[in-house]
Amino acid sequence: MPAVVVADYGIGNLFSVRRALEAAGADVLVTGEPRVVAQAERLVVPGVGAFGDVVAELRVRHLQEPVLEMAASGRPVLGICVGMQMLFEVGEEFGSHPGLGLLPGHVRAIPAADTEGRPHKIPHVGWDALHPAGTRSGWQGTLLADLQPDAAVYFVHSFAAEPDDHGDRLADTVYGGHAISAAVQRDNVMGCQFHPEKSGPVGLSILGRFLMM
Repeated sequence: MPAVVVADYGIGNLFSVRRALEAAGADVLVTGEPRVVAQAERLVVPGVGAFGDVVAELRVRHLQEPVLEMAASGRPVLGICVGMQMLFEVGEEFGSHPGLGLLPGHVRAIPAADTEGRPHKIPHVGWDALHPAGTRSGWQGTLLADLQPDAAVYFVHSFAAEPDDHGDRLADTVYGGHAISAAVQRDNVMGCQFHPEKSGPVGLSILGRFLMM
């Protein structure tokens, strides 16, 4: 079975992520040991909470450099929810905080009103469809290769990444008329703003594709 390390830095729903990866066919190790993280065959970085707190905890536990080493090695790295946001340069939740800088861009608040100016609920919670971002016609050769456009996944978030390079943007969802970055990929570095571990068969197919990358 493909081996996957899930980085344990005290933040994130590790049990659900582990169970979903196992259901997708992976042999999973959950660990906070920096050396093991750096040498992983594949790495998943989950995250729940405020951007600055999550990144700070990663650093306090001496896991930032191992994650960066993994990314530089060319081996697959997947960030989930705030784990995806951390891939970017800066997060603007409760101030400005540096991220891992693996992808150029910022993490900013989802607009508090829809495109008609009407207030809408924040955080964005629930099932929403994925659409190919920008001029993409599909997701061949990417983390989302097994999906059809309009596949629904589960979101819980108040902030979203805004990649500087639109080529990094795999999929968007639409909330209140706003296009929200839902999945990103640059070579071996991938991220899902949604929770694949809570997204049923669609989420398992995404994790299954990750295991083949």
